[in-house]
Amino acid sequence: MAIAASFGLDRLVPGGTFGPGWVRYLGDALVVVGLGLMALALVEFLRGRTSFVPRRVPSAFLRSGIYRVTRNPIYLGDALVLAGVILHLDVPLALILVPIFAAFIAHRFIRGEERGLIEAFGDEARDWMDRVGRWL
Repeated sequence: MAIAASFGLDRLVPGGTFGPGWVRYLGDALVVVGLGLMALALVEFLRGRTSFVPRRVPSAFLRSGIYRVTRNPIYLGDALVLAGVILHLDVPLALILVPIFAAFIAHRFIRGEERGLIEAFGDEARDWMDRVGRWL
C-alpha cells in the first residue's frame, strides 16, 4: 500500500527529483538488502520450525542468525524495500512514508508481538530485547 502511495504522490505532485542517476541504483541496492533480510529471517523461521505469521503464538524463540542483529528483520526489510522503491522511482516527497510506515508497523504489529514473546518466553525474551534493537 505504501509503495502505491509513493507512486500516487509522484502523480499528484510531479516534478520533484533526487537528481543524480546513481540514486536509482542506491534504491535498487536497498531493495536487494531488504529482500535479503526477509530471506534470512525465513531461514531462521524454518530452522526454528515456528510460524512467521504475526500474532500467532511462537513455538520457538528465534535469537540466532539475523535475529542477533535485529529483532524485526522482516519489517526492517519491508521498510528498506519501500525506501528503495521510492529512490528507484525518483519520488523524494514519498520518503516521508518510510518513517510513517515504520511507526505504523511498530504500533500495529511489533508491540503486540513483543508482548507475546514475553508471555511465552519470559526473562529470556526480555534479555534478548535488551541486547538487540527493535530495528538495528
